[in-house]
Amino acid sequence: MVETKETGSVANSAAAATSLFGEIAKYEHEQVVFCYDPATGLKAIIGIHNTVLGPALGGTRMWNYATEAEAVRDVLRLSRGMTYKNAVAGLNHGGGKAVILGDPRQGKSEALLRRFGKFIQSLNGKYITAEDVGMSTRDIEYVAMETRWASGRPEGDGGSGDPSPVTAYGTWMGMKAAAAKAFGSDSLAGRRISVQGAGSVGSHLIGHLIKEGAIVFVTDLHEDRLEVVAQQHPITVVKPDEIYDLDVDIYAPCALGGTLNHDTLPRLKCRVVAGAANNQLENEDLHADACAERGILYAPDFLINAGGVVNVAMEFTGYNREKAYKHAEKIYDTTLRIFEKAEREGINTHQAAMRVAQERIQQMAQLNARL
Repeated sequence: MVETKETGSVANSAAAATSLFGEIAKYEHEQVVFCYDPATGLKAIIGIHNTVLGPALGGTRMWNYATEAEAVRDVLRLSRGMTYKNAVAGLNHGGGKAVILGDPRQGKSEALLRRFGKFIQSLNGKYITAEDVGMSTRDIEYVAMETRWASGRPEGDGGSGDPSPVTAYGTWMGMKAAAAKAFGSDSLAGRRISVQGAGSVGSHLIGHLIKEGAIVFVTDLHEDRLEVVAQQHPITVVKPDEIYDLDVDIYAPCALGGTLNHDTLPRLKCRVVAGAANNQLENEDLHADACAERGILYAPDFLINAGGVVNVAMEFTGYNREKAYKHAEKIYDTTLRIFEKAEREGINTHQAAMRVAQERIQQMAQLNARL
């Protein structure tokens, strides 16, 4: 009986390993690092997708994942997305991302974050981190105590500070470009816009929309965030599940990914989807096509939410906030070019953005091979 149990355990472990490597192969990653420290309770995963353009750059997300498999899938998708985001943004960085498993409101400690920094340092600059969902500039400050490969440190410490305002600015630029394509004018005055997520990026985006005269509907899983934004701006707060059924012009996902799926797409009444969340399409091929079939113009997430990574990348080359905003402003013209490419080549907008990114990566790979 003991032998049978051990054999079964080995078989299950082998199956899990096969499944894991299958996932890594599917997304074509170079390296995945599992970080575990029982003393601090740290459980983290670093995904390094592609380093053809340079060291992998992408933030660290802390989230209370339902399962470890969910965390693995998230870091693989997020790090892959960073490869294409950095490529389209014209940065000399590859794609990487990290996730820390745990409750971002209760599970943090200085020791945990610094231990995580040591893991990053052990990669010798192959991966550069920054803040993402569930992390703050203060958290990155702790991480940076143990590694030089952390960006987005507080401005008072010589860093670039919170990248969220620049992410929101670039998203706003992309949204305006999408409005120009869909409605014939990039003005958002009077446009009905639903924003899913009132976190750091979402709240800054809401500020731009209100200032321009848009009619804004907002939801978030955290009531305290909604209360803060509602005190700052004249918005209409709706329940999380109601956001998909609103009669609006633009839907802006600014929380977690996968909100464009088989269940939600039939409920959307918008003409444009343009938001800051990563991996908005639950299935890239199926749901990008589904958007087009429903007459919804989709502004690829990794294209229009690149302002934040532009901001943190500049911390390593000499930070200049005005220059960061100028770079993020280019997202407007790039978005229009992506729309034109999609129309010209008869493909969806996600595919068009992917092709632009892949073409740059391939060109640089060929150049590197000749050196």
